[in-house]
Amino acid sequence: MVSHMKTTLNIDDRVMERLRTEAARQGKTMSELVETALRRLFQPGVEPEDLPPLPAFEAGRPRVDPANREALYSLMEEP
Repeated sequence: MVSHMKTTLNIDDRVMERLRTEAARQGKTMSELVETALRRLFQPGVEPEDLPPLPAFEAGRPRVDPANREALYSLMEEP
């Protein structure tokens, strides 16, 4: 036997509007979408994927002091 519990949640108006729109787009109820999202959240073993490290490179010494605005403008105007 499947049981359902009725509850009240406080949801931001913008999130609620997106939920309404998405439910209409998919032809589902808002409850179905929320329940699906919660089931996915609570699935065991679903961990965010580790991202690979960003590449690193040696760019040499700076050509100008970034705090010197005039020097930066001058450098940007060079051909």
